[in-house]
Amino acid sequence: MTLSPEPGYHYQIMRRAIELIDAGDVSMTLEDMAGKMGMSAAHFQRLFSQWVGVSPKRYQQYLTLGHAKDLLAQRFTTLEVADAAGLSGSGRLHDLFVRWEAMSPGEFARRGAGLTIHYGWFDSPFGEALAMGTDRGLCGLAFVGEFGREVSMADMQSRWPNAIYKETPDRIASWVHAAFGGNGETALHMIGAPFQIKVWEALLQIPSGHVTTYSEIANAIGSPRAVRAVGTAVGRNPVSYLIPCHRALRKSGALGGYHWGLPVKRAILAWEGARADG
Repeated sequence: MTLSPEPGYHYQIMRRAIELIDAGDVSMTLEDMAGKMGMSAAHFQRLFSQWVGVSPKRYQQYLTLGHAKDLLAQRFTTLEVADAAGLSGSGRLHDLFVRWEAMSPGEFARRGAGLTIHYGWFDSPFGEALAMGTDRGLCGLAFVGEFGREVSMADMQSRWPNAIYKETPDRIASWVHAAFGGNGETALHMIGAPFQIKVWEALLQIPSGHVTTYSEIANAIGSPRAVRAVGTAVGRNPVSYLIPCHRALRKSGALGGYHWGLPVKRAILAWEGARADG
């Protein structure tokens, strides 16, 4: 199912731009970059501006490897233990209202047994996405561009192997639409172990355009020595973007890992940073 024919197309252009910048030519003019994309400068600039709200030249600033360090210096978010405590709550995320609830430890131990998970393929600002949800909310969101549909589906299904999966995208389409900037409310159904749920709830406290560190998350959930375990839980986050694991960085300012590929993480951080400044 496609929410819009444009966002994923814009992202594919962005991926090619990232590859050019990674090749080392950050001084490339607008005309040069547009030419490498096979477009006129005016058309290229218009597409970029529609996608992120700023010009291609300005956007390059957000794609540099130093951008993560700048975020840590200027937009570091200190997480309060009180904000991350408990296994249910509500909050603002990406300028839209998201409500969430967590699966009980007993439910999680059954590895999805008794659950029906609806899924569908959707366009997103960051390429094609695989979305999954129960009757209570979205439980999975994967970006497909780096690994393809088959690998992404197998990855998500392996998390809840005993569930029943149905390709019924209409059941979750309204939540996905809201998640990527449409109207309405996105509901999340967090399916994970109690420790993972705490980490994911801490991630939900990080505002769009800001970042924090793995060690800060560990402090926020009351386990300051569990930085490695926090990193693992961040990497196992099943709901990409909405539970914003892309906003967790290493203390050094390095991006760290990203389950769906570092180019996607860089693109999301740059997209959010540009919008926050715009």
